[in-house]
Amino acid sequence: MAFLDNSGDIILDAVLTDTGRLRLAQGDGSFKISKFAFGDDEINYSLYDKNHSSGSAYYDLQILQTPVLEAFTNNTSNLKTKLLTISRTNILFMPTLKVNKNNTSSPTNQPASSEMYNRTGATSATDKTDTRFYVAVDQDTYKALSTFRVGGAVGDGDPVPTFTGVIRGFGAGNETEAQDFIRIDQGLDTNELAPEIGLDTDLLETAFIVELDYRLGRVKPVTINSPAAVNFIDDDNIASYYLSNNTYVNRSDMSIPANARTTDNKRTQSALEAIGDPQVFAGPRGNTLGLRIHASQELNSSTYLFTQIGRSEAASASATLGLANQSQDGFLANKTAYFIDSTVRIVGANTGFRLDIPIRYVKIA
Repeated sequence: MAFLDNSGDIILDAVLTDTGRLRLAQGDGSFKISKFAFGDDEINYSLYDKNHSSGSAYYDLQILQTPVLEAFTNNTSNLKTKLLTISRTNILFMPTLKVNKNNTSSPTNQPASSEMYNRTGATSATDKTDTRFYVAVDQDTYKALSTFRVGGAVGDGDPVPTFTGVIRGFGAGNETEAQDFIRIDQGLDTNELAPEIGLDTDLLETAFIVELDYRLGRVKPVTINSPAAVNFIDDDNIASYYLSNNTYVNRSDMSIPANARTTDNKRTQSALEAIGDPQVFAGPRGNTLGLRIHASQELNSSTYLFTQIGRSEAASASATLGLANQSQDGFLANKTAYFIDSTVRIVGANTGFRLDIPIRYVKIA
């Protein structure tokens, strides 16, 4: 890896992707360059100086002379911000993606976990909040995280007063109740445009690319206990899923709740939250993506990967999880809490907007 000399002539430096190199090596005629991508990871557009004393020819000189890395083949490291071409010239704003933390309607005592991990208000337990989703890799771990027990029997005791952000990452569960999932919304982050306008079709995400470490997890629908078919696994064990059907992708609510309207027919995010509207965009909205994470068999049945690429601490005094101590929860006695931190990457297949969601795989064994 090195910098390209861009002080003179324009240099085009291109490399094949992992898939391209694989098909080239196969030599069976399947290799054909059909797509390419540009990125601007190194560019700082704030260097554009329209007040430069030497005139307009120098406005973007610093940008043009910014050192640019040569292309390299590791798909996890390059082109984090891809460029796209839109022929229209009247686009003022691009839609973005957000984790929807407002979709909290669910069965009693089981908040839907569009919210991050939050375990607070439990008597005799340490309060704990985090900015990650927690994936419980087996049933004992899920019950330890999602309930406050006394006496040691798994499932005994009352639910924690505030408990969100734990995804049931194993087998069949209460899939029909649509809980413990991740919801991603697309939209324009403004209250200057009404949501009924919607997004233009050339900006609307009708499909999403989801990438995660295949050693650790799989992607599955919110209400179906069947992992999605993976489209590709690269040499770094990063699995790519192309999700486009209504099992995963759905239209967001376009209406303006009457009690969130103002006199000029606008609304604020605080007004939406106050009435329980599960939207994170006050402006035009696109589609939503809903999914759950299913832990791999290796994580479900073994602690090997946890010891190799994760960390551990005593479960009975786990400040990381906010669990009760040993004397208050006999189930945790002599057990270890294991963690692996990772991310799930969501990419809009149309606009290329990318969102990295932190997750933590947890096993108590």
